[in-house]
Amino acid sequence: MSFEPRTSIVTVLHELTAIRRPRLLLRTARHGTLDYNRATDLRRILRLPATPAPGPATVRALIALEAQQEELRTRPPHEVGNPWRAARHVEVLIALIAESRLMAEACTPTC
Repeated sequence: MSFEPRTSIVTVLHELTAIRRPRLLLRTARHGTLDYNRATDLRRILRLPATPAPGPATVRALIALEAQQEELRTRPPHEVGNPWRAARHVEVLIALIAESRLMAEACTPTC
């Protein structure tokens, strides 16, 4: 009997509760979840040839991608390099919210 999937789901959900972002950014992302199409949007956002299976690994990949976007957003304005794009950050947050909801719904009450 393995407890690894439950542990990883709980760990991922705990990581999600620690994320703090501006209210406007989150509100926009929540509204965007209504139009989220997992088959096309997730593949495009993660830049993968096929849509990954739902679960902790997908949510962790999105958490890492969102952290990169947050780093771009909060870096000092005098630094040059890859610019922060609000639209990209919002689409990553949309996928993160939708995928975490999907993962939480799939989790049984004993998780």
